[in-house]
Amino acid sequence: MSNINNIAGVGTAELFKQKTKSEVSGGEAFAQTLKSALNDVNKLQENKEVAVADLATGQVKDLHQAALAIGKAETSMKLMLEIRNKALNAYKEIGRTQL
Repeated sequence: MSNINNIAGVGTAELFKQKTKSEVSGGEAFAQTLKSALNDVNKLQENKEVAVADLATGQVKDLHQAALAIGKAETSMKLMLEIRNKALNAYKEIGRTQL
């Protein structure tokens, strides 16, 4: 989830500096960022599954950490779904644009 946190904490000027320093094209950079964010969400989901399994079997060592893992996974999944929905809406809007 480091990329999602990095995006939230970076200002516009810093993003512009990163863009000008980047040697990767815009489409490739977007694809890499999206893939990295999806991998982070997947890792959080895996951590959540472990925490839920530990809760179910009674092997939980720290209930607070398990609750945090579940909360982070839920929040990251909601964010990723909202990003997907916004991207699909933008795609549909572009499709409706008359040339």
